[in-house]
Amino acid sequence: MAGETGIFIGSAGDRRQELVLRRANRHGLIAGATGTGKTVTLQGLAEGFSAAGVPVFLADVKGDLAGVAMAGSPASKLHATFAERAAAIGDTEWRYGESPVQLWDLFGEQGHPIRTTISELGPLLLARLMGLNEVQEGLLTIAFHVADKEGLLLLDLDDLQAMLAYCAARADELTTTYGNVSKASVGAIQRALLQLRSQGAEHFFGEPALEIADFIAHDDSGRGVVNILAADRLMASPRLYASFLLWLLSELFETLPEIGDPDKPVLVFFFDEAHLLFDEAPAALLDKIEQVVRLIRSKGVGVYFVTQNPIDIPEDIAGQLGNRIQHALRAFTPREERAIRAAADTFRANPGVDVATAITELKVGEALVSLLQDDGAPSPVERTLIKPPRSRVGPIVADERRVLIQTDAVADRYDTAVDRESAEELLAAKAGQAAAAAAQAKASTDAEKAAAAQAKEDARLARDEARARREAERAAAADPWNRAIKSATRSASSAAGRAVAAEVSKAVFGRKSGVGASVIGGLVRGMLGGLFRG
Repeated sequence: MAGETGIFIGSAGDRRQELVLRRANRHGLIAGATGTGKTVTLQGLAEGFSAAGVPVFLADVKGDLAGVAMAGSPASKLHATFAERAAAIGDTEWRYGESPVQLWDLFGEQGHPIRTTISELGPLLLARLMGLNEVQEGLLTIAFHVADKEGLLLLDLDDLQAMLAYCAARADELTTTYGNVSKASVGAIQRALLQLRSQGAEHFFGEPALEIADFIAHDDSGRGVVNILAADRLMASPRLYASFLLWLLSELFETLPEIGDPDKPVLVFFFDEAHLLFDEAPAALLDKIEQVVRLIRSKGVGVYFVTQNPIDIPEDIAGQLGNRIQHALRAFTPREERAIRAAADTFRANPGVDVATAITELKVGEALVSLLQDDGAPSPVERTLIKPPRSRVGPIVADERRVLIQTDAVADRYDTAVDRESAEELLAAKAGQAAAAAAQAKASTDAEKAAAAQAKEDARLARDEARARREAERAAAADPWNRAIKSATRSASSAAGRAVAAEVSKAVFGRKSGVGASVIGGLVRGMLGGLFRG
């Protein structure tokens, strides 16, 4: 520690190299070939920022940075050489010690889970994460817009999958409003989601989502907490790693207030294996990265890219990195030679240092250093022996990790996932209601159809019966023998009627005839005639 205004980086002969805290939010670069000391430099810087009261975030790519939580030991041969180096550079304040840490892990295995929601990640980063083309990215944007318009929360991968199926079902309608919604493109995005699941990305999406304030924490003595992301497994999914870190930068940018240039940063962010952020990145994503890096400085956040080769960083972004620590590079290939020339051109010249030659001659623990001075101008490049870290260089064991997780300030706030009602549940309920309504409508329609069919059948039977009756009557009327019988029957009934009527009249009125006898006779004849006709 160089005091309240700077962090001691190392010594160039008798000249101390200090990172001015007021300029630490102007970003930086730590570069060098494998095995040249980048990780040790990174760990020492994290310790320095923490001791100055600046919280830190860093990704533990190789699994050995968590040792910053434990003090180094003179029993270790490596740490013994660190003590010798500290003495050689005149660091009289150097002591073995640890820093306060919080351990994080997207998969929730080696630290507290880090989650965000699909909505917070947004279609641009999500498209980058899934490797979508422009057409598919456009369809994904439509899905986000429809979800927002209809109040459907997109929290996890299940929600997005349900939303895409919903858009596919409404493809014709949405195409008219927003442009082509191809079911083939929906299918391609669904397959990309399956690949994300296979990489374990479903652990990253959900709730409770990370609160940025938990990254900007201090211990009881005022030291900044070092947030360490376990990234050894995450590196197997480089797109997920890069998308997560870019999302985190974006969240910091959107959450933190504008403060200009503070006396010391609010947070320092180390992006290890930085080339993964830029590999195969489309122009729109590169523009977003450049914008975030350029503007986040005014939020008090310093971003330090850590990479093997300085040419991995696009020029527009590299031009904003004011603090530079360059470890050794090797010139075995044309690309490595270009990297050496590019690195040499980025430093402020020093007549006493041949940068292009020195880069290939640096020993482990040495670096070419150029830092922003208090007035904002870069210092001339110096060949510097880097200050060693005070904490353990190497991994921690499972028991140490468990104790650190259980006793930090975050506790179990993020350890249990929450699954509240969101797009998947709402769309499932809507589909259930639609299915029930359709079933009810179908049942009603079926009943109406059955009643109509029965009425039609009854009418047909009635018509058939009437037709048969009419045909029978016509047939009977047309038969000569039947007509003769009917005529005879009528004659017989008439004669019999008259005879019976006469007898009844005699019985009633006696042998005398009169009006009464005539009436009675008529009635009797009518009755008998009806019987015979029937």
